[in-house]
Amino acid sequence: MLGVRSEPELLTHPKSGASWAGYVVEEALKAAEPDEAYFWATHAGAELDLLLFKEGRRLGVECKRVDAPRLTRSMHIALQDLELDHLVVIYPGQRAYPLADRVIVAPLTQLAQGGEAILFPKAR
Repeated sequence: MLGVRSEPELLTHPKSGASWAGYVVEEALKAAEPDEAYFWATHAGAELDLLLFKEGRRLGVECKRVDAPRLTRSMHIALQDLELDHLVVIYPGQRAYPLADRVIVAPLTQLAQGGEAILFPKAR
């Protein structure tokens, strides 16, 4: 429907990021089985791809189709304003790593294999 005929065309297509984010949101919802789920945004422009509530915990999920995600202003605002317990940035890379206090970057493959443990880690 988009006229894409090859993988390089697909990866550089303007709709690629949104399509990938939609897939990540679907996988996160399937893995977490949350009590509630929302997209969150402010009038000032901060946004969060997915806000999940489960058993009294609050989780933010961001979808970034980049090699090395960075902490954004929107993430800072979401952590503070929503009082998130944890924020996970899902990306197409190969390894998980901490990005900041209460923020980790995790590969999409880990979400698909053991999503709930990534999305809702055990309290320390």
